[in-house]
Amino acid sequence: MTVHRGRWSLEDRLERGLRELPFDVRPGTASVTVELSYDGGVIDLGCHGPDGFRGWSGGARDHYTVSADWATPGYLPGELEPGTWHVWLGLHRIPPDGVPYEVTVTTSTSSPPRAAETPPPRPERPPRRELPAPRGMRWLAGDLHSHTVHSDGTLTVHELACLAASQGLDYLAVTDHNTVSHHPELPAAGAHAGVLLLPGQEVTTDLGHANVLGDTGWVDFRRPSADWAASAAARGGLMSINHPLSGDCAWRRPLPARDRPAFVELWHSSWWDRRWGAPLAWADVWRPGGVVPLGGSDFHDPAQHKTLGEPVTWVLADDAGDGLGDVLGGLLAGRTAVSAGRDAPVLLRVEDELIAIGAGGAVLVRPDGRRAAVRGDHVRIPVDRPGMHRLETHENEVIALCG
Repeated sequence: MTVHRGRWSLEDRLERGLRELPFDVRPGTASVTVELSYDGGVIDLGCHGPDGFRGWSGGARDHYTVSADWATPGYLPGELEPGTWHVWLGLHRIPPDGVPYEVTVTTSTSSPPRAAETPPPRPERPPRRELPAPRGMRWLAGDLHSHTVHSDGTLTVHELACLAASQGLDYLAVTDHNTVSHHPELPAAGAHAGVLLLPGQEVTTDLGHANVLGDTGWVDFRRPSADWAASAAARGGLMSINHPLSGDCAWRRPLPARDRPAFVELWHSSWWDRRWGAPLAWADVWRPGGVVPLGGSDFHDPAQHKTLGEPVTWVLADDAGDGLGDVLGGLLAGRTAVSAGRDAPVLLRVEDELIAIGAGGAVLVRPDGRRAAVRGDHVRIPVDRPGMHRLETHENEVIALCG
């Protein structure tokens, strides 16, 4: 057993926010359990082994276990390599008078028992919404931001997948904080529920969050943000800036203009009054050449105010015959649209036309600010320049975005 105790001060946090407490793992060790206790503030929790990252749970847990064939959600099972390991402590919120803490590490030569999960019944799903698309392609409805028990969500991967299918979503990005421990569960859960689960992770720091989408492997949140984007691109994925104006989760990290991704989660639950133009103004400053608008519910818990699939990000993807297609390819190509929900008014770009559906009486706003009234529930409008278009009500409330 190894015990670390002490008191973190505000100066400790300001000097270095992530602390590493060492412990030794001897040959033959089958499991490691870490327990954290502290009084006041918020301390995040994680783990790193001699061969690299082994898990993160942030402030959602005060203990975890890692063993060869099982680990607490958020952590990676696997053989425990002998050597010096580290408990990660993120000094997220440390008040002026400091925070006393104690960390206890217990190793064992046996693995803890694992309870088998029984998936919920396969849900019934509403009929898919058919939207105009080029031959061989299809608009797929999805949500690009969600969480499970692998970080600070309350649903298992199976439960979340079934909820997504019952909401009529074709795909869902599962983006737990600073971990990829949920990725191995996605294919089976998605197949069971009848929904495509896109691997993702929300790279989370005190100064901003970003989603990395795709099977990219773990992205090191300790590195500069430019490295996150480069790592995602090198491995066939993409990085988007999350909820850039959302309270203390707003984006404040340095990122040179040349490294700024085009993908932005512009429509998030924090945009609760869409007459508020600040997100649109931020996007213009962030990347004058234009952004690819994305939307995500940031779903954590059925009891919260955030609803899975609100908003919906539509992706124009190659039709694979099963209705799922290549979602990541469509995202990388920038073929996106965002609406308030699956059945809400939508603005689509199909080849050289914009198509406004269910938006009679709305106002089309072009990238250069020109405005035109939309008359009719299915209106086709020629596209004369690239960039983000949007639909607004006559009161300037955004009701649809189009990449």
